[in-house]
Amino acid sequence: MPATTVLNANALLLDMDGTLVNSDAVVERVWRRWAEAHGLDPEEALKVVHGRQGYATMAVLLPERPVEQNYADNRELLAQETADVEGVVPVPGAPAFMAALAGLPHALVTSADEGLAQARMTAAGLPMPRTRVTAELVGASKPDPEGFLKGAAELGHAPADCIDFEDSEAGITAGRAAGMRVVGVGPRAAVHAPTVHVNDLTQVRIEALPDGALRLLVDRLRAGDAGARARRRPPGVRGSGKPARCEQRRSVRARSGRARPPARPGSAGPRAGRAVRVVPERTGGSGGRGGPGSSRGAAVSRRRPRRG
Repeated sequence: MPATTVLNANALLLDMDGTLVNSDAVVERVWRRWAEAHGLDPEEALKVVHGRQGYATMAVLLPERPVEQNYADNRELLAQETADVEGVVPVPGAPAFMAALAGLPHALVTSADEGLAQARMTAAGLPMPRTRVTAELVGASKPDPEGFLKGAAELGHAPADCIDFEDSEAGITAGRAAGMRVVGVGPRAAVHAPTVHVNDLTQVRIEALPDGALRLLVDRLRAGDAGARARRRPPGVRGSGKPARCEQRRSVRARSGRARPPARPGSAGPRAGRAVRVVPERTGGSGGRGGPGSSRGAAVSRRRPRRG
């Protein structure tokens, strides 16, 4: 069974990319092109892009480059990302999570600017929080805590009474520096020791408290809880995520209309539960694959009668 962590807070501060919205496909397309154009290894570049504003990422990757050039490139990349919403989808559980937050104190704190935030939240079908701190409103990018401190102030609550939802190292560092507890969302967050970690937002439930505060019930799978993981998989799927081989073969037989051959007299037939591959006999042709004289021509070979 999953373990449940209970957290009380006066407000929630929410990152967008990787936390509410899965935009990895767009981010990777845009930043791979940029990295290749500047002679950088795209895989290394992608390790630092998440959570930061573009100009801050460029400063990490090209520390000797003038900051003005970083700002110019950042404007171009923002335009590209805003226009490209192919593959932008909600993180699992995000629609229900946002619906549960309606009327409760929360804010969006993102490294995206207002235009990009609007484009991605709309593409994912998620409501835009009324209170939001976007890139234009801060002087320093995450991992600086400015955005989270400003979000808490806008909501009228002390940082210690707020909980930050984040997916990246930069965001988790910023939330901690602001004095907040952090719920880490997704695989990137797991290695940065947030207060509590979840795979996605299906593991988070929200309860409104009588005093206007809120309670989080966070379900966490215990390490090695194979039973809980198995219950989350579709029927017929093993630990690797692939359907069992016998199910695949049964499905192929059903689509093709082929049936198992009848057992020969005196034979016990195929072993119960074992799929049998039936190879149709081919006729005609000579010397070709599957023709007469070929061992591939029939599913069952016949013994030659004994002489004498």
